[in-house]
Amino acid sequence: MDILNKLYEMTAFAQTGGDWTFLIMILIAFVLLYLGIVKKYEPLLLIPIGFGVLLANFPGGGMGVVQAASDGTVTLPDGTQEIIWDMPLHKIAHDLGLMNFIYYMCIKTGFIPPIIFMGVGALTDFGPMLRNLRLSIFGAGAQFGIFAVLLASLALGFTPQEAASLGIIGGADGPTAIFTTIKLAPHLLGPIAIAAYSYMALVPVIVPLVVKALCSKKELMINMKQQDKLYPNKTEIKNMRVLKILFPICVTTIVALLVPTAVSLVGMLMFGNLLKELGAMTSRLFDTASNAIMNTATIFLGISVGATMTADAFLNLTTIGIVVGGFLAFALSIAAGICMVKIFNLFVKKKVNPLVGATGLSAVPMASRVANDIATQYDSKNHVLNYCMASNISGVIGSAVAAGVLISFLG
Repeated sequence: MDILNKLYEMTAFAQTGGDWTFLIMILIAFVLLYLGIVKKYEPLLLIPIGFGVLLANFPGGGMGVVQAASDGTVTLPDGTQEIIWDMPLHKIAHDLGLMNFIYYMCIKTGFIPPIIFMGVGALTDFGPMLRNLRLSIFGAGAQFGIFAVLLASLALGFTPQEAASLGIIGGADGPTAIFTTIKLAPHLLGPIAIAAYSYMALVPVIVPLVVKALCSKKELMINMKQQDKLYPNKTEIKNMRVLKILFPICVTTIVALLVPTAVSLVGMLMFGNLLKELGAMTSRLFDTASNAIMNTATIFLGISVGATMTADAFLNLTTIGIVVGGFLAFALSIAAGICMVKIFNLFVKKKVNPLVGATGLSAVPMASRVANDIATQYDSKNHVLNYCMASNISGVIGSAVAAGVLISFLG
């Protein structure tokens, strides 16, 4: 009986302390894994996050991230308290476990988000945006959701820093949301990161809902290629390769001068893109940035952010408010981009398909692919992918700049 009793005490069931809320979190982990594996919604993100949630919520496993208080104190398993920033990494690994080691070394320091932006830049082609610069303005319009939800959150009692971290979900950019939250409201990092990445993964669901609610069939059938034939561009780019090389250098310089707090994100994005555009000269660096480094950073980000989703941190009214507010920010950004196109079309002869405005988010290239699928449902020859990419790519830059502005004002 002693042996049987010790075997039972070894299990997670004996260590629940009568609190079975961990089962809810395990169910949430299964849902995230289902969306990633079966539905194939951003599997590179949702699978690591979902598995991180699963690992973090088994009682006695010691895989959950222990969030530091505002003064940096954390409670160790033996009940003592220490300042996390005074603890060497080996002590964090020994006393708090693997996930805390990864989280405090890579995520909490703000190291991973800029690294991921470098990889995103290496995988991004700015050509569609440069060929359709007039469409890039809709990427700025789609940032409306960030500031609308920020103001609403302030009215509901969130602090300015918490409201800004919540609003940035509207930019539909996970690394930007994480970077902003680390700077402004680190205690909300877990639920905000989960909300941001979950809504990014649900782009194929959310974008069609908002589009169908706001757009008519006639608007969605606007053929951008026919518009180009009727009203051809007067400006012709003679040397696209030179422009692509100059673009990241110039954008980094301008952003660094005007919004220095955004340069860690925008600068790394543009650096990655410059490696891509220089071709053979930097091919090895490009390959490393877009593959090995990007994949490693994504794994560490996903699994450690998922590990922040413990029952104590997630199952509360604040988290529910973040999930609801994040959805509103996301939907409002899509709606604002669409409305901006509608207003634009009132004053120009060369009409723009509202789907271009709906993709002014940072969810590249998924949002553009979803928009293209919607357009071809109404007209099989109406391919809007390249046009949507113009606003989609500019949305990446726009959300990073918006984050820099918020950090500058509230940090």
